[in-house]
Amino acid sequence: MPDTDYARIERAIRFIEANVRRRPSLDEIAAGSGLSPFHFQRLFRRWAGISPKRFIQYLTASEAERALRASASLLEAADEAGLSGPGRLHDLIVAIHAVTPGEFKRFGAGLTIRYGVHPSPFGDCLLAATDRGVCWLSFIDPGDRDSAVADLRDYWRGAAIQKQPDATRPVAERIFRLPNHGGRLDLFVHGTNFQIKVWEALLTIPPGAVASYREIARRIGAPKATRSVGTAVGRNPISYLIPCHRVIRTTGAFGHYGGGAARKKALLGWEAARHTELMIRQPEHS
Repeated sequence: MPDTDYARIERAIRFIEANVRRRPSLDEIAAGSGLSPFHFQRLFRRWAGISPKRFIQYLTASEAERALRASASLLEAADEAGLSGPGRLHDLIVAIHAVTPGEFKRFGAGLTIRYGVHPSPFGDCLLAATDRGVCWLSFIDPGDRDSAVADLRDYWRGAAIQKQPDATRPVAERIFRLPNHGGRLDLFVHGTNFQIKVWEALLTIPPGAVASYREIARRIGAPKATRSVGTAVGRNPISYLIPCHRVIRTTGAFGHYGGGAARKKALLGWEAARHTELMIRQPEHS
């Protein structure tokens, strides 16, 4: 998807967010995106798979609270069935591997990290990987590329970091390709034991579902550590694949997101729409 298209989608989401109580008309939302209602409707359906009107429903606190209740049952059922292992993004199995204690202290010294900037349904993303797996994914806004690369270099300050988009492009295409053809994707993370526990718990939240910070704290056996869980979620170095965007507040408020509040809502609405469509199309099994 062209980056300019996502920019229009994000402007629309910001407009919807600011006016969600009065449910703005399609004409108003389209005007805010600089398109005619016809072209905006077509653009939005191509991106989200649903109409702007339906998408607005996903941005309300009442819908978020309903999703939290439904997701809690889904997560409990997954636990009972023993399905809380490696996370899935569509048909892709995502597994986390942590640096060794020595590598943690040295911030990745001795590692070679290759990075590139690539398009995604949510704007450009900075993707970095080692031979041991993807180690960074962040969404970047126009003009913020240098600061995003600086964040990567600071996070992995001991590693040799090389710009090699040809090396990371196939990985980016595999991550954002729909439908995903499955297989395994390894993630290589640098974090404390507590952070890694939180990130592993995030992998158990399936697409189309959400969980509260309190639920994540409970799932890692630290029910009183809600605030620490929020901090760990905020320090997730691999957006989207470790789905920190699927964590919202118990009240239904969406909360903060490193890529911006509008992008978090774009991610959640986009996933919810596709998950709903997938459930509708799947044949029933007797």
